Amino acid sequence: MTDEQKEVSIEVGMEQKDGFEEESKVQYTEENGSEGELSDENEPTLESVIEAVLFASDEPVSESHLAGLVESGVRQIRKCIGNLNERYRVNNNAFRIEQIAGGYQMLTLSCYNHWLKRLIRIRSDSKLSPAALETLAVIAYRQPVLRADIEAIRGVAVGEVLRGLMYKGLVKIVGRAEVVGRPMLYGTTKRFLEVFGLNSLKDLPKVEELKKPPS
Repeated sequence: MTDEQKEVSIEVGMEQKDGFEEESKVQYTEENGSEGELSDENEPTLESVIEAVLFASDEPVSESHLAGLVESGVRQIRKCIGNLNERYRVNNNAFRIEQIAGGYQMLTLSCYNHWLKRLIRIRSDSKLSPAALETLAVIAYRQPVLRADIEAIRGVAVGEVLRGLMYKGLVKIVGRAEVVGRPMLYGTTKRFLEVFGLNSLKDLPKVEELKKPPS
């Protein structure tokens, strides 16, 4: 390829690129109703605001409430929800916006029920009883701690509760006490920090903060 041919190719490529940019700009102007260049940052649109509201809500949001939140008419709300659902369908998303109990809510498709039931079962298994929470609190604040000391503080046997906490990965054996019989010492795990949103044990509330204020 001669230098002259290279120059022609470069010029054609620039024209095509400029044409694409101009086309994109025109499309942006038509869709948004105002002149402006496309930005790398996502600007909130009516659809994205509706999506954000429904995504954050844990209960159905009525049309009137939704219209008031986004300051738009009910007809426009319906149109936006239709557009969002069509986008979800094209992208093969696992959820849709459905009408339920007099409002709109973002729900997963029924074909995913098998995996969602497993998730709910796992969450249910991870719930802690009051006895387990009390035992866990003693361990968290007194660790490393003997089972005998936990029982002395709580006034009841804690063998079964301890096994449950260990099964859930919240408590572990951290060593043995240097006393007769060398009983086991218990402490919390990394999983404990994750579940309660703590960076370290230093982030536990101070005991004084947990005391009930005088009535």
